[in-house]
Amino acid sequence: MTDSTTRGTSSNRSGFSVLGLFRRPEGGALIGLLLVFVFFSYFGWDRNFLSALGAASWLNFASTVGIIAIPIAFLMIAGELDISVGAMVPAAKISVAIAADFFGLNIWLAIGITLAIAAAVGWINGILVVRTKVPSLIVTLATLFAVGGMTLFLSLYLTDTTQQALRDESTDAVAEFVFGTYHTLKLGDLTLWQGLQSSVFIWIAMAAACYYFLHVSPWGNWVFALGGDKESARNAGIPINKLKIGLFMLTAMAAAVSGISETVLSNSASTTTQFTMIFNTIIAVVVGGVLLTGGFGTVIGVFLGTATLAIVQQGINYTSFDRNLSNLIIGVMLLIAVLTNDTFRIMATNWSSAKKN
Repeated sequence: MTDSTTRGTSSNRSGFSVLGLFRRPEGGALIGLLLVFVFFSYFGWDRNFLSALGAASWLNFASTVGIIAIPIAFLMIAGELDISVGAMVPAAKISVAIAADFFGLNIWLAIGITLAIAAAVGWINGILVVRTKVPSLIVTLATLFAVGGMTLFLSLYLTDTTQQALRDESTDAVAEFVFGTYHTLKLGDLTLWQGLQSSVFIWIAMAAACYYFLHVSPWGNWVFALGGDKESARNAGIPINKLKIGLFMLTAMAAAVSGISETVLSNSASTTTQFTMIFNTIIAVVVGGVLLTGGFGTVIGVFLGTATLAIVQQGINYTSFDRNLSNLIIGVMLLIAVLTNDTFRIMATNWSSAKKN
């Protein structure tokens, strides 16, 4: 049951066929990315969309969303959802800033404390979902407001402000390099990349690690099984409760990493709940080919879906179109993705079966 689904989305097949491309979750995401990239390349070529800095603008945006989107995809493949990330990001930002700048702790200790807090929030989400059987959407909606309210209360109680600085002297060179600086690489007169935030490399590294976990390691089958049939997964000996809790913890910690990176880069933190981040991560995952019903999706697809979202959000700034049209494009793109993700797969599978017969 689960093995054919999982390995069908990750194994290499001999030859290439359009049918096989559509059957894969990342097929639609790849086509969407190419169409969007060609569109903005054509209308934005004279405004440096294709320049190194132009590419950096959407890659930087993609990385802050993508770091969170991949764990969200894991949850959605497993049949769950976490919208509390919108509060976990500012909570992490405020936590690391207060710990390192206000209390003067070592930056790495502050980062460790922040990740521990995030893991605790994820653990609470997971425990509530598996123990109460309440839908994860409702549970994480509650923790979204609870974490957001606690972040605001503690920030005002400890520092008497909702804004907190993280000065350069409160960090160190390694932390700046890993989490919050701009990177440029040139070979002679050729600029390979320019203005890429550290979060871009964190996103790529995380995507590689998550790809291995989901599509190469045996544990990936557990995630697909959880989204396919929970009772069958339980009967097969899969520790579904521990797996769910682990996925919620991973998601919360990924949100914390995104928040830490933003704080170290900008030298500031705010308690404002990021509702837009919730929608952006879900859009990236759905455009990336993950089914809302669970049990189907790939890391590559989510990576491509995140890039597509970022190009639309940032690419429109390099054209003469009204900036507000980006939301229209995203809305249409999301609707098309939802309508076609499963349709193409079913049509391709049916056509393949009919051809064999």
